[in-house]
Amino acid sequence: MVGWFSKTVVAMTVRMPRWFVRWVSRRYVAGPHLDDAISIMKRLSKEGSCFTIDVLGEEISSMEEATYFFEEYMRVLQAINEHQFDANLSIKPTAFGLLIDAEKGMENIRQLVKAANKHDMFVRLDMEDHRVTTDTINAVKSLHAEGLLNVGTVLQGRLHRTLSDIDQLETELGPNADYRICKGIYLEPEDIAFAGRQDIIDGTNACIDRMLAAGAYVGIATHDVPVIKHAKAALEAHGMGPGRQDPRNNAGPARHHKGPGYEFQMLLGVRGPMRRSLLAEGHRTRVYIPYGEKWYEYSIRRLQENPTIGTQVAKAFLMPWTNRP
Repeated sequence: MVGWFSKTVVAMTVRMPRWFVRWVSRRYVAGPHLDDAISIMKRLSKEGSCFTIDVLGEEISSMEEATYFFEEYMRVLQAINEHQFDANLSIKPTAFGLLIDAEKGMENIRQLVKAANKHDMFVRLDMEDHRVTTDTINAVKSLHAEGLLNVGTVLQGRLHRTLSDIDQLETELGPNADYRICKGIYLEPEDIAFAGRQDIIDGTNACIDRMLAAGAYVGIATHDVPVIKHAKAALEAHGMGPGRQDPRNNAGPARHHKGPGYEFQMLLGVRGPMRRSLLAEGHRTRVYIPYGEKWYEYSIRRLQENPTIGTQVAKAFLMPWTNRP
Protein backbone atom coordinates (compact mmCIF):
# COMPACT_ATOMS: atom_id res chain seq x y z
CA MET A 1 0.00 0.00 0.00
CA VAL A 2 1.33 3.42 -0.91
CA GLY A 3 2.14 5.41 2.22
CA TRP A 4 0.06 8.43 3.12
CA PHE A 5 3.15 10.62 3.07
CA SER A 6 4.00 9.77 -0.53
CA LYS A 7 0.40 10.28 -1.62
CA THR A 8 0.30 13.65 0.11
CA VAL A 9 3.50 14.81 -1.59
CA VAL A 10 2.11 13.82 -4.99
CA ALA A 11 -1.23 15.53 -4.35
CA MET A 12 0.56 18.73 -3.38
CA THR A 13 3.08 18.64 -6.24
CA VAL A 14 0.54 18.23 -9.06
CA ARG A 15 -1.27 21.32 -7.76
CA MET A 16 1.86 23.44 -7.63
CA PRO A 17 2.69 26.11 -10.26
CA ARG A 18 4.39 24.93 -13.44
CA TRP A 19 7.72 26.46 -12.39
CA PHE A 20 7.73 24.34 -9.23
CA VAL A 21 7.03 21.14 -11.16
CA ARG A 22 9.89 22.07 -13.49
CA TRP A 23 12.18 22.59 -10.52
CA VAL A 24 11.26 19.14 -9.19
CA SER A 25 11.55 17.44 -12.58
CA ARG A 26 14.85 19.00 -13.63
CA ARG A 27 16.86 16.21 -12.01
CA TYR A 28 14.76 13.54 -13.80
CA VAL A 29 14.25 15.25 -17.19
CA ALA A 30 17.18 16.68 -19.17
CA GLY A 31 15.09 19.61 -20.40
CA PRO A 32 12.85 20.57 -23.31
CA HIS A 33 15.48 20.40 -26.06
CA LEU A 34 17.92 17.93 -27.59
CA ASP A 35 20.80 20.19 -26.58
CA ASP A 36 19.80 19.62 -22.96
CA ALA A 37 20.17 15.85 -23.38
CA ILE A 38 23.50 16.34 -25.15
CA SER A 39 24.81 18.39 -22.21
CA ILE A 40 23.82 15.64 -19.77
CA MET A 41 25.52 12.97 -21.88
CA LYS A 42 28.71 14.99 -22.12
CA ARG A 43 28.82 15.32 -18.35
CA LEU A 44 27.96 11.72 -17.47
CA SER A 45 30.19 10.27 -20.20
CA LYS A 46 33.11 11.41 -18.06
CA GLU A 47 31.93 8.95 -15.39
CA GLY A 48 31.88 6.08 -17.90
CA SER A 49 28.12 5.75 -18.22
CA CYS A 50 26.28 4.91 -21.42
CA PHE A 51 22.79 6.14 -22.34
CA THR A 52 19.42 5.60 -23.88
CA ILE A 53 17.49 8.64 -25.08
CA ASP A 54 13.73 9.09 -24.86
CA VAL A 55 11.88 11.93 -26.58
CA LEU A 56 8.99 12.63 -24.24
CA GLY A 57 5.52 11.89 -25.53
CA GLU A 58 3.38 8.80 -25.72
CA GLU A 59 -0.14 8.33 -27.02
CA ILE A 60 -0.85 10.90 -29.72
CA SER A 61 -4.01 12.16 -31.41
CA SER A 62 -2.87 12.43 -35.05
CA MET A 63 -0.35 10.93 -37.43
CA GLU A 64 1.10 14.42 -37.90
CA GLU A 65 2.35 14.15 -34.33
CA ALA A 66 3.90 10.79 -35.21
CA THR A 67 5.85 12.49 -37.98
CA TYR A 68 7.28 14.93 -35.43
CA PHE A 69 8.54 12.08 -33.22
CA PHE A 70 10.07 10.24 -36.17
CA GLU A 71 11.91 13.35 -37.32
CA GLU A 72 13.04 14.24 -33.79
CA TYR A 73 14.47 10.76 -33.24
CA MET A 74 16.35 11.08 -36.51
CA ARG A 75 17.91 14.24 -35.07
CA VAL A 76 18.81 12.31 -31.93
CA LEU A 77 20.43 9.57 -34.00
CA GLN A 78 22.50 12.13 -35.88
CA ALA A 79 23.56 13.85 -32.65
CA ILE A 80 24.67 10.57 -31.09
CA ASN A 81 26.81 9.86 -34.15
CA GLU A 82 28.19 13.37 -34.32
CA HIS A 83 29.31 13.35 -30.68
CA GLN A 84 30.25 9.66 -30.67
CA PHE A 85 28.19 8.99 -27.57
CA ASP A 86 27.79 5.43 -26.29
CA ALA A 87 24.00 5.65 -26.59
CA ASN A 88 20.93 4.07 -28.09
CA LEU A 89 17.28 5.03 -28.58
CA SER A 90 14.17 4.33 -26.50
CA ILE A 91 10.86 4.91 -28.23
CA LYS A 92 7.19 4.73 -27.26
CA PRO A 93 5.33 2.79 -29.99
CA THR A 94 2.17 4.83 -29.43
CA ALA A 95 4.13 8.04 -30.16
CA PHE A 96 4.78 6.61 -33.62
CA GLY A 97 1.06 6.09 -34.23
CA LEU A 98 0.58 2.43 -33.32
CA LEU A 99 -2.86 2.99 -31.78
CA ILE A 100 -4.09 5.37 -34.50
CA ASP A 101 -2.96 3.60 -37.67
CA ALA A 102 -1.22 0.33 -36.87
CA GLU A 103 0.23 -0.09 -40.38
CA LYS A 104 1.63 3.43 -40.66
CA GLY A 105 2.78 3.38 -37.04
CA MET A 106 4.69 0.16 -37.66
CA GLU A 107 6.24 1.63 -40.81
CA ASN A 108 7.46 4.64 -38.83
CA ILE A 109 9.08 2.33 -36.30
CA ARG A 110 10.57 0.19 -39.07
CA GLN A 111 12.17 3.15 -40.82
CA LEU A 112 13.76 4.41 -37.61
CA VAL A 113 15.11 0.94 -36.74
CA LYS A 114 16.53 0.64 -40.25
CA ALA A 115 18.23 4.02 -39.96
CA ALA A 116 19.66 3.08 -36.56
CA ASN A 117 20.84 -0.26 -37.93
CA LYS A 118 22.94 1.51 -40.56
CA HIS A 119 24.79 3.21 -37.73
CA ASP A 120 25.06 0.06 -35.60
CA MET A 121 22.68 1.57 -33.06
CA PHE A 122 20.15 -0.25 -30.89
CA VAL A 123 16.49 0.73 -30.51
CA ARG A 124 14.45 -0.17 -27.44
CA LEU A 125 10.66 -0.28 -27.71
CA ASP A 126 9.49 1.00 -24.35
CA MET A 127 6.58 -0.85 -22.79
CA GLU A 128 3.47 1.17 -22.12
CA ASP A 129 0.24 0.08 -20.43
CA HIS A 130 -1.40 -3.30 -20.98
CA ARG A 131 -3.38 -2.14 -24.03
CA VAL A 132 -0.26 -2.29 -26.19
CA THR A 133 1.77 -5.07 -24.55
CA THR A 134 0.98 -7.63 -27.24
CA ASP A 135 1.36 -5.12 -30.09
CA THR A 136 4.78 -4.02 -28.80
CA ILE A 137 6.04 -7.60 -28.51
CA ASN A 138 4.68 -8.42 -31.96
CA ALA A 139 6.46 -5.39 -33.41
CA VAL A 140 9.81 -6.70 -32.14
CA LYS A 141 9.12 -10.18 -33.51
CA SER A 142 8.13 -8.74 -36.89
CA LEU A 143 11.28 -6.62 -37.15
CA HIS A 144 13.50 -9.56 -36.20
CA ALA A 145 11.79 -11.65 -38.88
CA GLU A 146 12.83 -8.96 -41.37
CA GLY A 147 16.45 -9.27 -40.26
CA LEU A 148 16.46 -6.15 -38.08
CA LEU A 149 18.05 -7.52 -34.93
CA ASN A 150 19.00 -4.15 -33.44
CA VAL A 151 15.70 -3.87 -31.59
CA GLY A 152 14.34 -5.24 -28.34
CA THR A 153 11.50 -4.66 -25.96
CA VAL A 154 10.81 -3.88 -22.34
CA LEU A 155 8.94 -6.35 -20.15
CA GLN A 156 7.38 -5.56 -16.77
CA GLY A 157 7.85 -7.80 -13.76
CA ARG A 158 4.51 -6.78 -12.27
CA LEU A 159 2.45 -8.32 -15.10
CA HIS A 160 1.26 -11.90 -14.63
CA ARG A 161 1.89 -12.68 -18.30
CA THR A 162 5.57 -11.76 -18.44
CA LEU A 163 7.12 -15.18 -17.78
CA SER A 164 5.02 -16.59 -20.62
CA ASP A 165 6.12 -13.72 -22.86
CA ILE A 166 9.77 -14.54 -22.11
CA ASP A 167 9.22 -18.19 -23.00
CA GLN A 168 7.50 -17.23 -26.26
CA LEU A 169 10.24 -14.80 -27.26
CA GLU A 170 12.92 -17.35 -26.38
CA THR A 171 11.27 -19.80 -28.76
CA GLU A 172 10.89 -17.30 -31.61
CA LEU A 173 13.98 -15.09 -31.22
CA GLY A 174 16.41 -17.45 -29.51
CA PRO A 175 19.68 -15.82 -28.37
CA ASN A 176 18.77 -12.63 -30.26
CA ALA A 177 16.19 -11.76 -27.59
CA ASP A 178 17.18 -8.50 -25.91
CA TYR A 179 15.21 -7.17 -22.96
CA ARG A 180 14.93 -4.38 -20.51
CA ILE A 181 13.24 -5.84 -17.43
CA CYS A 182 11.72 -3.43 -14.92
CA LYS A 183 9.05 -3.58 -12.25
CA GLY A 184 6.80 -1.38 -14.37
CA ILE A 185 5.41 2.03 -13.47
CA TYR A 186 1.85 1.58 -14.72
CA LEU A 187 -0.58 0.68 -11.95
CA GLU A 188 -2.46 -2.06 -13.79
CA PRO A 189 -5.65 -3.91 -12.67
CA GLU A 190 -5.00 -6.58 -10.06
CA ASP A 191 -6.43 -9.32 -12.27
CA ILE A 192 -3.48 -8.91 -14.65
CA ALA A 193 -0.72 -7.56 -12.40
CA PHE A 194 0.79 -7.98 -8.97
CA ALA A 195 -0.11 -5.20 -6.56
CA GLY A 196 1.99 -5.82 -3.45
CA ARG A 197 5.58 -4.54 -3.29
CA GLN A 198 7.12 -7.92 -2.45
CA ASP A 199 5.05 -9.71 -5.10
CA ILE A 200 6.27 -7.22 -7.72
CA ILE A 201 9.89 -7.65 -6.59
CA ASP A 202 9.53 -11.44 -6.65
CA GLY A 203 7.94 -11.30 -10.09
CA THR A 204 10.75 -9.11 -11.43
CA ASN A 205 13.42 -11.37 -9.96
CA ALA A 206 11.78 -14.42 -11.53
CA CYS A 207 11.90 -12.67 -14.90
CA ILE A 208 15.61 -11.90 -14.50
CA ASP A 209 16.26 -15.57 -13.76
CA ARG A 210 14.25 -16.74 -16.77
CA MET A 211 15.91 -14.26 -19.14
CA LEU A 212 19.43 -15.15 -18.03
CA ALA A 213 18.68 -18.87 -18.31
CA ALA A 214 17.38 -18.31 -21.85
CA GLY A 215 20.68 -16.79 -22.99
CA ALA A 216 19.09 -13.40 -23.65
CA TYR A 217 20.72 -10.01 -23.26
CA VAL A 218 19.26 -8.53 -20.08
CA GLY A 219 19.06 -4.84 -19.26
CA ILE A 220 18.26 -4.86 -15.53
CA ALA A 221 16.39 -1.60 -15.00
CA THR A 222 15.92 -1.06 -11.29
CA HIS A 223 16.68 1.20 -8.35
CA ASP A 224 15.59 -1.40 -5.79
CA VAL A 225 18.28 -2.88 -3.57
CA PRO A 226 16.53 -6.30 -3.30
CA VAL A 227 16.36 -6.61 -7.10
CA ILE A 228 19.99 -5.55 -7.54
CA LYS A 229 21.14 -8.03 -4.91
CA HIS A 230 19.16 -10.80 -6.57
CA ALA A 231 20.48 -9.86 -10.00
CA LYS A 232 24.08 -9.94 -8.79
CA ALA A 233 23.58 -13.39 -7.25
CA ALA A 234 21.90 -14.65 -10.43
CA LEU A 235 24.73 -13.30 -12.58
CA GLU A 236 27.30 -14.97 -10.36
CA ALA A 237 25.41 -18.26 -10.58
CA HIS A 238 25.75 -18.08 -14.38
CA GLY A 239 29.43 -17.14 -14.17
CA MET A 240 28.68 -13.65 -15.44
CA GLY A 241 29.98 -10.35 -14.19
CA PRO A 242 32.41 -7.47 -14.70
CA GLY A 243 35.47 -8.27 -16.77
CA ARG A 244 34.15 -11.65 -17.88
CA GLN A 245 32.98 -12.79 -21.27
CA ASP A 246 29.45 -14.16 -21.34
CA PRO A 247 29.97 -17.89 -20.58
CA ARG A 248 26.42 -19.07 -21.31
CA ASN A 249 26.38 -21.74 -24.01
CA ASN A 250 23.00 -20.54 -25.27
CA ALA A 251 23.95 -16.85 -25.47
CA GLY A 252 24.21 -15.05 -28.76
CA PRO A 253 27.28 -13.29 -30.17
CA ALA A 254 28.76 -10.32 -28.34
CA ARG A 255 26.78 -7.17 -29.07
CA HIS A 256 28.42 -3.90 -30.06
CA HIS A 257 28.05 -1.19 -27.40
CA LYS A 258 26.63 -3.77 -24.98
CA GLY A 259 27.84 -5.50 -21.84
CA PRO A 260 28.82 -9.19 -21.44
CA GLY A 261 25.23 -10.44 -21.64
CA TYR A 262 23.76 -7.88 -19.26
CA GLU A 263 23.82 -4.32 -18.00
CA PHE A 264 22.20 -2.26 -15.27
CA GLN A 265 19.94 0.64 -16.22
CA MET A 266 18.71 3.57 -14.14
CA LEU A 267 16.65 6.70 -14.67
CA LEU A 268 18.37 10.05 -14.82
CA GLY A 269 18.46 11.62 -11.38
CA VAL A 270 17.36 8.53 -9.44
CA ARG A 271 19.85 6.98 -7.02
CA GLY A 272 22.95 8.36 -8.68
CA PRO A 273 25.21 7.09 -5.87
CA MET A 274 23.94 3.54 -6.40
CA ARG A 275 24.57 3.81 -10.15
CA ARG A 276 28.11 5.07 -9.59
CA SER A 277 28.71 2.25 -7.12
CA LEU A 278 27.69 -0.34 -9.73
CA LEU A 279 29.89 1.40 -12.26
CA ALA A 280 32.83 1.37 -9.86
CA GLU A 281 32.35 -2.39 -9.46
CA GLY A 282 32.80 -2.75 -13.21
CA HIS A 283 29.18 -3.25 -14.24
CA ARG A 284 28.01 -1.59 -17.43
CA THR A 285 25.44 1.04 -16.45
CA ARG A 286 23.06 2.84 -18.77
CA VAL A 287 21.26 6.08 -17.90
CA TYR A 288 17.75 6.62 -19.28
CA ILE A 289 17.60 10.27 -20.35
CA PRO A 290 14.20 11.76 -21.25
CA TYR A 291 13.85 15.19 -22.80
CA GLY A 292 11.25 17.14 -24.74
CA GLU A 293 8.57 19.79 -24.79
CA LYS A 294 6.20 17.38 -23.00
CA TRP A 295 8.25 17.48 -19.79
CA TYR A 296 5.36 18.88 -17.74
CA GLU A 297 2.83 16.29 -18.92
CA TYR A 298 5.41 13.53 -18.40
CA SER A 299 6.18 14.67 -14.87
CA ILE A 300 2.55 14.97 -13.80
CA ARG A 301 1.55 11.69 -15.42
CA ARG A 302 4.38 9.78 -13.76
CA LEU A 303 3.42 11.19 -10.36
CA GLN A 304 -0.23 10.28 -10.84
CA GLU A 305 0.47 6.83 -12.24
CA ASN A 306 2.83 5.87 -9.45
CA PRO A 307 2.43 7.88 -6.23
CA THR A 308 5.38 6.07 -4.62
CA ILE A 309 7.54 8.59 -6.49
CA GLY A 310 6.36 11.14 -3.94
CA THR A 311 8.88 9.89 -1.39
CA GLN A 312 11.72 10.40 -3.88
CA VAL A 313 10.46 13.90 -4.68
CA ALA A 314 10.41 14.83 -1.00
CA LYS A 315 13.90 13.44 -0.46
CA ALA A 316 15.26 15.33 -3.46
CA PHE A 317 13.71 18.52 -2.12
CA LEU A 318 14.72 18.15 1.53
CA MET A 319 18.02 16.26 1.19
CA PRO A 320 19.40 16.84 -2.34
CA TRP A 321 22.92 15.91 -1.27
CA THR A 322 21.81 12.28 -0.75
CA ASN A 323 20.89 11.73 -4.41
CA ARG A 324 23.36 13.53 -6.67
CA PRO A 325 22.30 12.80 -10.30
